[in-house]
Amino acid sequence: MSHQQATEVMPWSREEFEQRLRAKGDLYHIHHPYHIAMHKGECTPEQIRAWVANRFYYQVSIPVKDAAIMANCHDQEVRRHWIQRIIDHDGREGSEGGIEAWLRLGEAVGLTREELLDHRHVLPTVRFAVDAYVNFARKATWQEAACSSLTEMFAPTIHQSRLDTWPENYPWIEQEGLQYFHNRLSEARRDVVHGIQITLEHFTTRAEQERALNILQFKLDVLWSLLDGLSMAHELNRPPFHTVTDQPTYHRRLV
Repeated sequence: MSHQQATEVMPWSREEFEQRLRAKGDLYHIHHPYHIAMHKGECTPEQIRAWVANRFYYQVSIPVKDAAIMANCHDQEVRRHWIQRIIDHDGREGSEGGIEAWLRLGEAVGLTREELLDHRHVLPTVRFAVDAYVNFARKATWQEAACSSLTEMFAPTIHQSRLDTWPENYPWIEQEGLQYFHNRLSEARRDVVHGIQITLEHFTTRAEQERALNILQFKLDVLWSLLDGLSMAHELNRPPFHTVTDQPTYHRRLV
C-alpha cells in the first residue's frame, strides 16, 4: 500500500471528527422552507397548528427511542445518564415533562389535547419517518443510536429562534405555551456533551467515523422529511389521497 493510500484511510483526529459532525448542522431542518416561513412569521394559524400536531408524534416517540437505546445498553454508567432523557420528556411526580409542555403548546395554538393525543392530524410521511427512527434505535447498537441523537447539537439555535420570533410574529399564540422551547435550551446542551463523548470514544477508525456521519445524516433525513410532508399537505394543498377525497383518511391512534 502506498503512503497516499495509507493516509486516506487514517482516522480523523477527535477534533476534526467532531468538527465534521458539527458541520452537519448546515443540513439541519432550520433551513427547510417550511421552518423558514415559520421563523419569518409567514405561516397561517392552520400551518402552525399542523406543525405542532405532527411534531407531537415525534415528541411522544423520543422517550420510546431512548428506552430502546437503554434496552440495548449494558453499561450502567451510560444508562444512569441516559435515563434523564426519558424523564425530561415523560416527566415524573411533581415535575412536568416535555410531552405535557408540548400538549400545552398545542392548546396555546388552538388544538385540543384529544386531537393531539389521538394523532388524527399526523401525516403518513411523518409517521413513517418517525417510526423509521425508532426502529433504527431498536435495531442498532446503543452507540450508533446514541450518535443519531446528535442533532441535539443544533437544537438550541432552533428553539431560541422560536422564542425570539414567535411572540412578535404570532401574537395570537398564548405565551405560556412556549415553555417547551425554554426547557430544551438547557436540556439539549447537557445531552450533547454526553452524546458527543460517546461518539468520539466509540467511532475511532475512519470507517467507523464515516459510519457515524452517515447515521447523523439519517437523522437529519428524518427531520427534513417531517417538513417535506407538511409542505405537501399544508403549503401545496396536496395532502394524502387529495385526488380521491377531501377528508383526512390516514389512520388515528387507537386508544
